[in-house]
Amino acid sequence: MRAGYGMLYLLFLLREFPHRHEIWGADSPWTPALSRQLFDQTGWNSILALSESRLYFELCYAAALLTSALFVLGWRTRAVSVLFAVVVTSFHAKAIFMTDGGDNLILLMSVYLAFTACGRRWSLDARRERRGAARAPGATAHDARRAPHPVREARDTLTTVVHNCALFVMAAEVCFLYGSAGLYKVQGTSWGGGTALHYVLNLELFRPWPALSHLVDGYPLLIAIATYTTVLLQVAFPFVLFGRLKYPVLVMLLGMHLGIALIMGLPLFSGAMIVADAVFLPDRFYASLAALCRRAGRGKVPWPPASSAPGKVPSQGRQPAPPGARSNAAGCGGGSPARSA
Repeated sequence: MRAGYGMLYLLFLLREFPHRHEIWGADSPWTPALSRQLFDQTGWNSILALSESRLYFELCYAAALLTSALFVLGWRTRAVSVLFAVVVTSFHAKAIFMTDGGDNLILLMSVYLAFTACGRRWSLDARRERRGAARAPGATAHDARRAPHPVREARDTLTTVVHNCALFVMAAEVCFLYGSAGLYKVQGTSWGGGTALHYVLNLELFRPWPALSHLVDGYPLLIAIATYTTVLLQVAFPFVLFGRLKYPVLVMLLGMHLGIALIMGLPLFSGAMIVADAVFLPDRFYASLAALCRRAGRGKVPWPPASSAPGKVPSQGRQPAPPGARSNAAGCGGGSPARSA
């Protein structure tokens, strides 16, 4: 999720780089005076509103690009995750009526991610940790500088609790989003009649490929099936998370969001939803995915991994752990992720 949202926002900022002044800068129709009125009403604020200087805006934009890139790479993640949340909040607050719903979800998730140990895996922090352990066998490189044992244990426990609570909030956010969207849809006659997507396909604002929209709209039976399936998936989503049925539902939601990105021209929204859905995939999926990538790159590493070596995500616990063993997983319920940088 760290890499996904960081990459989405980095691509978003790069995509809008030629239009940055019209959206957030001095040429924006949303003037600084209007921004101040909105901040007085909502309580929001933005680092972009601290100065109206063009040079200051360019420096802020460059800092936002750099922060997003570092967040993707997982460099000094604990500090950079806070900076990323500040960047997303500031740019969103400055042009709250200028973008689509995708950045709204990224805003929420960026705040939640600041409370997680999201640099524990697939990051430069994790790489630095492995190198430190390699230089000092049996201990990490910074063990000598670490706090006394009781303080360290308390810090690790607190970090794990906060991490798991944030992960739970992210999962609950996605459930509320899907559930409320589905319940709102069933109150409308067009969704109940199976014709809602027909009207969506004929909206000028959401038709980047008119020929494709007309082609899809030419199959009314397909439109009706897709309409009812969309409502069913969204309403049922919170109730299928505790069984294997969630996997085919996630696959169908993936197809739905890819269709929204292509046909309606909303790639940021679709990407944000796809990354949010990834919170429901288990640790073993990501461990297997990492092993598969290594196997594809080297042709040596077996897949799936035969065992959970130190520094890798262990298989999710249906087997009792050895006495005294501690899990280093960063997911819900998994040991202490606190030693991530």
